[in-house]
Amino acid sequence: MSNREKIISLLDSVPEYKLGYVLAYVQGITADESEDDAYCEALLEQYNSDPEKDVSFSLEDCKREWGLA
Repeated sequence: MSNREKIISLLDSVPEYKLGYVLAYVQGITADESEDDAYCEALLEQYNSDPEKDVSFSLEDCKREWGLA
């Protein structure tokens, strides 16, 4: 029996309420990786072009801004 056949036969024993988990997992492992790569590259580009990415703040400044000091 092939792995595909084993999976299909096991699906019959999965309770209905757990099928959503199986579906989400299968969708995740079959997703188009080129789309995922493009998304990650866009995030990296956005991060790299952020003029404030290298700005640092002291703990005291953060506490004041957040109302903790």
